[in-house]
Amino acid sequence: MSRPIKRRRVCRVPDCIEFTSSAVGEGKPCVVLTVDEYECVRLIDKKNLSQDQCAKRMQVARTTVQKIYDDARKKIAKMLVDGATLKIDGGDFWVCNGLNVFCDKIDCDRQLFANKYKTKREDVMRIAVTYQEGQIFQHFGHTEQFKIYDVDGKNITFCEVIGTNGSGHGALAEILQELKVDVVICGGIGGGAQAALASLGIKLYGGVIGDADDAVKALISNNLQYNPYERCAGHEAGEHDCGMHGCGHGSCKNN
Repeated sequence: MSRPIKRRRVCRVPDCIEFTSSAVGEGKPCVVLTVDEYECVRLIDKKNLSQDQCAKRMQVARTTVQKIYDDARKKIAKMLVDGATLKIDGGDFWVCNGLNVFCDKIDCDRQLFANKYKTKREDVMRIAVTYQEGQIFQHFGHTEQFKIYDVDGKNITFCEVIGTNGSGHGALAEILQELKVDVVICGGIGGGAQAALASLGIKLYGGVIGDADDAVKALISNNLQYNPYERCAGHEAGEHDCGMHGCGHGSCKNN
């Protein structure tokens, strides 16, 4: 089984997504530059970052950046030499939410992010699920992603995955508050995080395992199996690092 591709962090999506040459004739070739390839070129060639700095921004290995950059330059060369049409689309990436510790506040689309989430109708329920590769990540305080869902009545009207940069319990609660989240679904969660969410009026469904989408559908249907007393006791006692192994239920106990 091949190793899954780690999604690349992208701080800014392109304003222009298609470039066409004035070459005469039909059947001009077309090349597709992925959004993460565009970001790599933008950071290295436009922002003058080193490959190491670019890798840190995109949260991948330097060798990964080398390959992305090499592939991107070959595509750009084909556009220039062969008169190919260039389109920017697709790729394995997630868009930065502007809360990342490495963000350049001018460079990042933070304002777009804030504007996207700051308005929400009162009758819409916004749900955040600790997320990893389609599943509910099993320790709230170490989640690197949330999947956000807007629910209108019994229908999911919007969903998107956002990154957290491993911000820690307090910062995660602030992120959820900024996102105007009403409900959190997660696996194990410490007492401090529970208190932080409660202070913000965010309802918690802990001790949930399995597919994130299925959990949200179950909640909408009033069929979600959860444990209101779920604790990651080992983490609270400093006995293990939940972020290293996902903090499965074998490490957690109910108090």
